[in-house]
Amino acid sequence: MVPDAVLASTHPQPSVVSVSSPEQAWSLAPLIAGAPSYRLGRWIGQKFQYPRPANAPKITRSLPERPAAVAVHGVDGSVATLCLDFDTSKALKGVVDADAARVGRLLSACGMTFVEDFSPSGGRHLYVPLAERVGATEARELVEALALTATSLDPSPHQNVTDGCIRVPGSLHKSGGHQTLITPLSRAYDILRRRNRSSTVVELRAALAPELARKRALKTRSAKTVAAQRVGTLPALPLTSSGEAPLRRAARTGLYDTARYKSPSEARMAVLNHFSACGWTLNQVEKELGGQFPGLAALYGSPERQRRLLPVEWVKAQTFTNKASQKSLPGKHGKKSALINNTSQTLTTGGAGERSSAGSSQLVNDLENVLYAVLDHRLQSKGRQGLSLRLLIRGLLGYMRAKETDILDVGCRTLAAAMGKHHVTIARLLPILAGASDGILTKIADAHYKAADVYLIQLPEQYQQLARELTWRKGKIYAIRPVFRALGDATALVYEAIERGRSSATTADLVRTTGISRNACSSALAEMESVGMLQRHGRVWKTTSVNLRMLAARLGVLDDYLEHIARNRRERAIWHAHLDRFRDTEINETNLYDAECDEHWVPPDENFTLWHTAA
Repeated sequence: MVPDAVLASTHPQPSVVSVSSPEQAWSLAPLIAGAPSYRLGRWIGQKFQYPRPANAPKITRSLPERPAAVAVHGVDGSVATLCLDFDTSKALKGVVDADAARVGRLLSACGMTFVEDFSPSGGRHLYVPLAERVGATEARELVEALALTATSLDPSPHQNVTDGCIRVPGSLHKSGGHQTLITPLSRAYDILRRRNRSSTVVELRAALAPELARKRALKTRSAKTVAAQRVGTLPALPLTSSGEAPLRRAARTGLYDTARYKSPSEARMAVLNHFSACGWTLNQVEKELGGQFPGLAALYGSPERQRRLLPVEWVKAQTFTNKASQKSLPGKHGKKSALINNTSQTLTTGGAGERSSAGSSQLVNDLENVLYAVLDHRLQSKGRQGLSLRLLIRGLLGYMRAKETDILDVGCRTLAAAMGKHHVTIARLLPILAGASDGILTKIADAHYKAADVYLIQLPEQYQQLARELTWRKGKIYAIRPVFRALGDATALVYEAIERGRSSATTADLVRTTGISRNACSSALAEMESVGMLQRHGRVWKTTSVNLRMLAARLGVLDDYLEHIARNRRERAIWHAHLDRFRDTEINETNLYDAECDEHWVPPDENFTLWHTAA
């Protein structure tokens, strides 16, 4: 994360407000605007808008008598000032203040100075003047990337080249009052006249590298979807206002359905109940109040109320979820079932899987030695498919270590969600992997009804001596850690080679070790370096202390994962309903699909994997 830096206060100071009058603050308008004109606002139906006039009035020193907004873009579409609009219509005021402070720290850390004001409605504006104008596309990319880090940031002024505009300090507000300048007037003049050098824009782009990569990926995915719909290979999907679950939206923004929850207290308890049901701890919740879920903090109203009420309400949430989980189901008294809900951990079938924790760990370590010494090189010959096969066997070994069993009855959808692939791909790869593993992976039972295929993982006799002669490697083995769902299979293998290597590796060493082409390896290294995962020391590459979970969240992996889980649940419900048509037994309560529980928020553990929520 970006370190904190000194910046202008994000809270109105009476001494500052009294110094600059609206007329004085309005004098900054020509230094902010992209063009020397403004628009007057008026009500059009139920919405207050700033329509394009036939002849836009020029900006003068006289303060307009009606709400006025200046154009963000020039006549050529270029931008002189990045205008960041934190809007209370997108989140509660507490979230707006926190977002403005966080973005301000980011800008300051990149060496940027900015001017700040606030509106009577509680919104905030940050104005970042640029010494050299930037194109509309570049400005839009930067503002949209910043919007991914701040829930309340509205990027729309930079998304419309012809009509994008923003109210500046001193302007009247539609509800009465004026945009109030927070930055001292003399300081604001100095900032807007000196402006920020182009080198600071480069630093900002580097700091926002994960968000910029995420936006590019979303744009590419959207273009492919539209193209598929045009040629008829994908049906047109109905437009919805938001695909986000209501509780998650409440936790992010503080906005909730007043028809369902009568007060902020009820909305808070609904969110806390869900956190508790998903296995979060109080410490994890407290950390995320200032991270990805500031809306929950805003629902408390003040930090004092949060400190006083959160521990009490968390105990209530745990009590509620514990009681709910202890309710016995018909015909299931005292027994566990992997079908209790779609996030339950898969239970093995027993038998040969009964072994000690130390024995399981030793077996996995021996299998890792065989994997690196023999199986990896064998799978390299299968090209692109080999990358997926190598990660799949790593995933199975990781699952084997976590469950302390050598018998795996994990469904293809579970593996697909953990690896970021389609379940049909996993179903195709498993038999291929079993055939190429030389006895390491063996299918011992076919799928039946709702149970998955059962596989046995063992150390064949021909590899036992080799496994014991080789030294175990440091660290853990993974399939696809969340961050690599966005960065790709080749990147995951390159990072593993650096992380678990016995010595620091050069690019040539990595090409030889991973069996990945030079171009693909170089691209993977460059991409990981751009998002801060690696650093180059001379000729060798080393990992950094970057938090991979936080980086995954910035790359949008968590949203993609939740969407994958929701899709799996829908498909399972359809398949189970199809199977139940051929059974005479009554539908069990455990097989019902509850749309209200159509998400699972992974607890923010530094070393978490996606296995335990993908079942």
